[in-house]
This record gives sequence, C-alpha cells and structure tokens, in this order.
Amino acid sequence: MLSWQWPWAAAAGALCVLAVMLLVAALGNPRRGRSNRNGNAADAGRAGGASGDLTVFSLDDDLNTEQASRLFHQWRALGRLAAALLAASLALCVALLARPSVIDRSEELSSSRDIVLCLDVSGSTLPYDREVLETYLDLVSNFQGERIGLSIFNSTSRTVFPLTDDYALVARELKSAASTLKGVESQADIDKMSDRQYQKISDWLDGTQNRTNATSLIGDGVVSCAAMLPGFAYGSGGSGDARQRAASIVLATDNVVSGKPTYSLSAALDLVHGAGITVDGLFSGPKASESESTTTDMKKLIESHDGIFLTQSNGASVNDLVRSIDQRRTTHTETTSKASVSDAPGWWTLALAVVAVAWLAVTWRLRR
Repeated sequence: MLSWQWPWAAAAGALCVLAVMLLVAALGNPRRGRSNRNGNAADAGRAGGASGDLTVFSLDDDLNTEQASRLFHQWRALGRLAAALLAASLALCVALLARPSVIDRSEELSSSRDIVLCLDVSGSTLPYDREVLETYLDLVSNFQGERIGLSIFNSTSRTVFPLTDDYALVARELKSAASTLKGVESQADIDKMSDRQYQKISDWLDGTQNRTNATSLIGDGVVSCAAMLPGFAYGSGGSGDARQRAASIVLATDNVVSGKPTYSLSAALDLVHGAGITVDGLFSGPKASESESTTTDMKKLIESHDGIFLTQSNGASVNDLVRSIDQRRTTHTETTSKASVSDAPGWWTLALAVVAVAWLAVTWRLRR
C-alpha cells in the first residue's frame, strides 16, 4: 500500500514550482513587444510602399514554403513536448520530496536460541559423534535466528567454531568434521586407515588431549562449552536473569571418566544451571551400556537440572535423538506479524530518470 511520509514537502515544492512559473510568465510576456514589432513593420511597409524603393519581407512570407512550414510545425511540437517532459520531471521531483513509502505486512519467524554442540571425542564416543554432526548439518538448513557453536573435548577442550548465525560457515565446518570422522566406527576401521587419514583425524582432535593419564573429563568439557555462551563466567556462572537469549548445550558423551577432572559433572551442571543454561544429554555409546551406573547417573543429573536425556533404546538412532532435542527446544521460536514502513523510491526514481533523458534528447533536437 502506497503512502507518503512527507506530504507537506510535496505541497511546499508544488507551491515553489507554481510561483516560479508565474514569475517567468509575468517577466516574459511577449504581447507588448509583439505589438510594437507589428506596428513598426506596418509603418515600414507603408514607408516602403510610399517610396517604392524598399521591399519588406515578413516572417509569414518566409513560412509560406512547404518545407519551412513543416519545419516550423515540427519545432513547435518538439517545444511543447519538451515543456511537457519538463513539467513531468518537476512533478516527479515533487513526488519524491514527499518520500513515497509502502507498508510491509509480513510474518517473521525468529528464534533467540544459542546452541553449543558439546562433543566428547574420546575413543569410545567418536563413532557416534559423526552421526550427531551429520544430523545437525541437516538441521542447520532449517535454522533461522539460532546461533550455533561447536566445542569438542577429551581431557581438554577445543572450540571448533564459536557461536555464529553464519550458516554457510557452520555447514562447512560440520561437513568437514563429519567427513574427517567417516569410517571411525571400530578399532578395526582405525587399523585400516592410511597414514593420511589418521593424520587428518589427529589434526582435528589436536588440543583435546593436553593432560596425561586423563580422558573424557566431562564436567570440564561442559564448563568449557558453557564459556562460549554470553553471560557465563567461571566460578560464578553468571546471572540467568539477565539472559536475553535461550541458551542450551547438547552434551554428547558416554559419561565414562578416566582421570581427575576439575569439575565433576554434578558441579558443572550446578554452575551452568545457575547461569540459566540448559544442558541436554545425548548418550553416545553402545546400547549395551545404557543400563550401567554411569549412564543412569548421567540421566538423573541431566533431568534434575531441567534437561532432556535421551538414549538409543527402543530402536531410536542418534539422528532421531538429536532431532527430538531440537523439536523440544523450538518452544523458544516465535512467529510474529509485523508491519513496517519502508521507503519505496525505486519506480519513481526510474520514471524520473527516463523522463529526464527524454527531455534532454528533445532539447538536443531543438537546438539542431
């Protein structure tokens, strides 16, 4: 719907143009000069007639020829056309002064979620990490407004990419990581790898094994992942009341700790929960281990801190688990109808350009 933001500017511009036109008309009135010229010509004619020595030719005599008459009529038509084009240009300029605008009514889908994929990359979880990465690679194509980051950990953590809504970058990194982990499903697969493939995996995992005699320090990994989210501070956790975006961590691990962590999983969840960050757990391990105490303890801790814990029981795949977590967290996504006023000078500017070019062409022809 077309509207005008500054209609008063158009009215002022129109008055100025009208005043200039009236002034030009008043100053350039040719009636008096024409009457004088006609009187002088008549006197000269009479004088010539009386003396018989001089012959006076008028403009009418020059236009009596067919070619001269045609050129005169052409010149007069071009002049009228130039005047009309100039008037149209002035009208378009006045219209642009009023700022033509349109009211855009549309539904906007927005989300205010921050998601950190927190992947345990110890040897027992690598085969399942690839499935998690591939699933999120599919989900990213449907994201709109979410920011996503990826951190991997073993005894220490490494940020693969920080929180971002640059989905092209996210897709590229997830695809690269999933490709790197392709074929890591068993020790036999690892043994069959070429040196180049093994080195590629080693390079991707670089920075996650900087402590000796320690692997899969899950509590430390959770805290490192939480540190990627705004408002979190080591030691205090930060204030969840001031958080403007929903923050969640998807923790994929088998909860098998080897070594002495700085934070236990329980302490890490307390710290993160105090900062208003939700941790969802995804058991990334063999189905045979789902009934073990490490798994049940992880389930209790995750659910006691308002998180979702899922395993591969009842035939669910890692793909299904990740999608289930994402669907349960989409409650933060809102669809809102918004109306906004935006300038729409496009067609008006184009019309002004076309008319101005046409006027220049006509005036050039008149000068010839």
